[in-house]
Amino acid sequence: MAGSKSVSTSLENSFRVLGVRVDAVQIDDVVRRVQAWIQNRESGQYISVTGMHGVTEALHDQEFAKVLNASSLVVPDGMPLVWIGRHRGFPLARRVYGPELMETFCARTAHEGYRHFFYGGAPDVAERVADRLTARFPGLQIAGTFCPPFRALTQEEDSKIVDLIQLSHADVVWVGLSTPKQERWMFEHKDKLGVPVLIGVGAAFDFHAGCMKQAPEWMRENGLEWLFRLVQEPRRLWRRYLLNGSEFVFNVALQELRLRRFD
Repeated sequence: MAGSKSVSTSLENSFRVLGVRVDAVQIDDVVRRVQAWIQNRESGQYISVTGMHGVTEALHDQEFAKVLNASSLVVPDGMPLVWIGRHRGFPLARRVYGPELMETFCARTAHEGYRHFFYGGAPDVAERVADRLTARFPGLQIAGTFCPPFRALTQEEDSKIVDLIQLSHADVVWVGLSTPKQERWMFEHKDKLGVPVLIGVGAAFDFHAGCMKQAPEWMRENGLEWLFRLVQEPRRLWRRYLLNGSEFVFNVALQELRLRRFD
């Protein structure tokens, strides 16, 4: 495989939010882009599916901001990014919701022969995702699954995982490690695996495995998913949504009013 790195979008098809490039794409665009990467046998591409949380993390961590901005695509998973994009003149009808992107790609390409590897989640979650998706979409090919421990990996462990994915001959690796861990992992491993594309989808693993309920569609499409998830996991998520969310809104207001630059 060629270790090439193509430019994902032109500047005209992206906008910046607090210093992070966001590509003005929809799910159909992403599916076509991934198929092209696989068909061209390109390697080293990775997609960051991000929203308010990822952008706020990048605001506090310039190294993470570089990781996001180095992505082949940074897609607007959160409705706040969609609203900002619309305000900037981009015709974004909907968000690129990670679980929906994963489901749509598998549904549309189940008979294309693409090999899927699922990396992440709690013990047995990746296997459950693979089982459920193959039951829903006959013909879907599973290259492998792996659930890493919730700690830093040793060099030996990491090397074994790299070997496992290389030997699987995967076309796409779905990564469910949560932000910012999954984006850092994709950035660090994109040129080691020989895989055309890595896609970080976070909680999509838990949703598709049946471990967690998704917010109703009307909440997801109107920027209220955060409230649903906060009620489900208040201890884990209160800081992300209440503190970081308020900080995000404040800084976006400064940016849109041109009172502060975020380069």
